[in-house]
Amino acid sequence: MTTSKLAWPRLRSLGLLTRLGLVFMVLTLIGGYIISGVYLQWKYENRDERPKLTIKDIEAAYHGVSSSSPLLESLKSGHPEDLPDPEREALIAWLESDRVNQDFDNFDLGDMAPSEIIAVNCLDCHARGADQGDGIGDEVPLEYWDDIQPISTSRDIQPKDLEIVALSTHVHAPSLSMVLIMVTLLCSMTRWPGMLTGVIASAGGIGIFFDIAGQWLARLDPLWAYAIVVGGFASSVGVGLLGALVILDLMLPGGKGASVESDAS
Repeated sequence: MTTSKLAWPRLRSLGLLTRLGLVFMVLTLIGGYIISGVYLQWKYENRDERPKLTIKDIEAAYHGVSSSSPLLESLKSGHPEDLPDPEREALIAWLESDRVNQDFDNFDLGDMAPSEIIAVNCLDCHARGADQGDGIGDEVPLEYWDDIQPISTSRDIQPKDLEIVALSTHVHAPSLSMVLIMVTLLCSMTRWPGMLTGVIASAGGIGIFFDIAGQWLARLDPLWAYAIVVGGFASSVGVGLLGALVILDLMLPGGKGASVESDAS
């Protein structure tokens, strides 16, 4: 008795022009993911009002960030130890006021202007290339207002509005899942082992879930910001790897594969 069953179709059984079209479609998809990553960096890198993209930017976007300025915390902790009390109190009052920008070099304050106090008491260590301070001047310079401004501002950053998070979920959850589904199906039609496709697809699928879920759960606990980062990275890498395997299969020689297998019993 002979039975026939339809095998999973193979991409290499497609015509040349169809394979060529698929190659450029997948290349466009991967390129779009790369540009999306660059855009997300631009969008979030200053969310916490500090330079460079860090986990704090993601926390600020989905949970919010509230903290005193590093300069204020340092002064209240007693640094520098030899700073006279009147100068310390003047700097603390300045940093706790709503005139941080305006009063930094206010001439009306004379020698008690923050710029003057810092210049006299701090620049021996906190100047670039200073002999004192074990190099702290290169790490935390206080020579110019552009150096001081980022560490002089207290932060109270509110998270995204829930409607915006809901809109993002409404748009991205279906579209990202569908992209991963499609590249997984395409990769399952290649010559590569099914286990390889399965491992990558599983990591990508789990990544998407925790990326989207983390955007909601981070509102309750900032630690979920790590789920957003790790999940988003896993899903993006998953799409990229599956897409690369599809492109490689389409470009490698192998002839037209059969779509029907016959088993004799």
